[in-house]
Amino acid sequence: MGTPEAPTFGLDTFGDRGTGPDGRQVTHAEAIRQVVTEGVLADELGLDYFGVGEHHRDDFAVSAPDVVLAAIAGRTSRIRLGTSVTVLSSDDPIRVFERFSTVDALSDGRAEVTLGRGSFTESFPLFGLRLEDYEVLFSEKLDLFAEVLKEQPVTWTGTIRPPLEDQVVYPPTASGRLPAWVGVGGTPQSVVRAAHYGLPLVLAVIGGSPGQFVPLADLYRQALAEFGHDPLPISMHSPGHVAETDELAVEQMFPHQRDAFTKIGRERGWAPYTREGFDAMTGPTGALFVGSPETVARKIAWAVTTLGLSRFQLKYSVGTQPNADRLTSIRLYAEQVVPRVRELLADPTG
Repeated sequence: MGTPEAPTFGLDTFGDRGTGPDGRQVTHAEAIRQVVTEGVLADELGLDYFGVGEHHRDDFAVSAPDVVLAAIAGRTSRIRLGTSVTVLSSDDPIRVFERFSTVDALSDGRAEVTLGRGSFTESFPLFGLRLEDYEVLFSEKLDLFAEVLKEQPVTWTGTIRPPLEDQVVYPPTASGRLPAWVGVGGTPQSVVRAAHYGLPLVLAVIGGSPGQFVPLADLYRQALAEFGHDPLPISMHSPGHVAETDELAVEQMFPHQRDAFTKIGRERGWAPYTREGFDAMTGPTGALFVGSPETVARKIAWAVTTLGLSRFQLKYSVGTQPNADRLTSIRLYAEQVVPRVRELLADPTG
């Protein structure tokens, strides 16, 4: 595909409840405070983006990413702050805009939001919504959100709420536009929907290979052209862990990845998570970015070039992985991986 000009690099977290120095799993409150500390560190190390995901379950601490991002905004000065992902299907589009335009004000214009349907469904019964309405909720709410994004009086009609007529939404952003992305997990319909609204795309590559998403990236670019939009950024979100050596990275991540996905697998009827499956996805073209700085850098450079990415987002925390290991991974990613990726992209023959 070729390399886009000057790709940027970020981190994502869901606020996984890791283990503390005593070996016990930390509380939700402590996990949230750790996310704030990690976001501040990412800013200090010069990374471009920090994303916080939304979940409503015991193993992830963050259910209100905008509040966490506001706390990070008050302690940072340059890093862009967004979500990975905001579950628009079970939220109110106007409230989402209001919350993130507020974060935009607090951060002096550094806020973003990534909209998606989410891979978990706990928020639907929690907020009194029916899973049977899964598709119509997202499609209509995204349509309304796209109207609110214009920061003009909103007139809108749908089936999920009463109509709006010339409704002004406050507060506006200083720039007049809140950056909003659409996060997709691999369905062509979602890719075309993002292109229809002229919204940049985040590919959630958590299984298989980034190479399998090339047709979706191509479809997105083709759909943008057909809808009359200029080219827009594509980002990729993938899990990973960086340590001094490949062996240490695997040793530090695998048990937590196995336990987390085995738990989710029991809920969804998946086969048990195996070391063979993990090793396959940590290989040169797999979806897990695990290894030494050189190993991870080469894999990111390959993914950026293969998909034509404008941004790469490493989901750096998994399950009960200790906070100390996560902090080391963040430092290695910022100080060694990202500079090396830039070197490789500047000289592809390397």
